[in-house]
Amino acid sequence: MAEHNELGKIGEQKATNFLVKKGFEILKRNYRFKKLELDIIARDKDELVVVEVKTRQSDYLTDPRELVSKSKQKGIIKAANAYIHEEEIDLECRFDLIIAVINSKEERLEHIEGAFYPTL
Repeated sequence: MAEHNELGKIGEQKATNFLVKKGFEILKRNYRFKKLELDIIARDKDELVVVEVKTRQSDYLTDPRELVSKSKQKGIIKAANAYIHEEEIDLECRFDLIIAVINSKEERLEHIEGAFYPTL
């Protein structure tokens, strides 16, 4: 497996652990719908939370909100709708972003709740 894929898997595991410590219930990881994938699907109180995890070795000149393009957001929303339909979930849905910076000098997670919203 490529080094960036391994780093991504590590970031997703650390994000999962982080969410569990915050009291989230993890419902599914790496949910696939057609060619789309949701990193983490969780429940936070009365909300379904779809979490996109971006793992980097550096955060140099990176605006977190630019890490998930509009087309990526549309794919995440489409896959989330499929999951909600399949599992017959009746909860409000929120889309979060976790940025994991992992390198030899630091390990840091930034959780952005409501990072983007479905457009009407």
